[in-house]
Amino acid sequence: MRSRPQKTMSSLVERYESKFTIPEYLIEPISHFVSVYCLLDQYSKQSKDGFYRVNNLYFDSPNYLLLRKRLDRSENRFNLRVRSYGDNPELPCFFEVKQRKSNIVRKYRAPIYDEDWGKLFECPGYEPVQDENDKMASNKILFLKMAYSYNATPKVLTQYKRKAYVSDVDDYARVTFDTELRYQPEQEYTIVPDEDRMVPLDNSTLFDQECGAILELKCYATRVPLWMIDLIRYFRLRRRSFSKYLTGVSEVPGLYAAPGLVGRVPLYSPLR
Repeated sequence: MRSRPQKTMSSLVERYESKFTIPEYLIEPISHFVSVYCLLDQYSKQSKDGFYRVNNLYFDSPNYLLLRKRLDRSENRFNLRVRSYGDNPELPCFFEVKQRKSNIVRKYRAPIYDEDWGKLFECPGYEPVQDENDKMASNKILFLKMAYSYNATPKVLTQYKRKAYVSDVDDYARVTFDTELRYQPEQEYTIVPDEDRMVPLDNSTLFDQECGAILELKCYATRVPLWMIDLIRYFRLRRRSFSKYLTGVSEVPGLYAAPGLVGRVPLYSPLR
């Protein structure tokens, strides 16, 4: 697969997010609704059906502190992940710190161009390949600092198909549809899914009846577009919380023996 440049983003995005589980047949009419205000994002434009693969390699501490913070509904929590795109992803991949405080999400993101990026965690003093225009170096440093501080290592690799729209009438607003969620337990520093190990998530236990897709509405925290409010009302959407990390990590071997998690993580995590 050819490497595709990622849509330019600010080094820090502070936004409001709302998630909804919807029937897949609503993807098309909702897409039609938002097309008045939005255009397909860069990846969706290059896909025949508008969907593309997103892969997230999630990190956590040895005792799953980040997972426990979510289960405890901690007021201030965060995820550490490495994101890549496509079935056979190529560089760059992206270090991401996603912090949630109340209803506000901050995402710190930095591109990585070194195919041996895992050595940053395994080989102290390793000097990675640098991009000449690395304007997000501080975000990369933040990711590494947090990973070192919590002794965080890979735990699970999740994948899903995404169709995404970007507003062309607002400073920042996105609409995404995610389907076909899959996962694999992963301890290596890899962004490439293994088809022999990928397991589909069970929609019948994860979603409301007849709902097999996740709709996300994202915008700046200081301003929610009126058309998003109209969208929610018109399609009678019910806001739900859904964590792809929590859902995928529930099948990681040894998870139930981790301190503080015994009896707390079901076979398939319910919507939260």
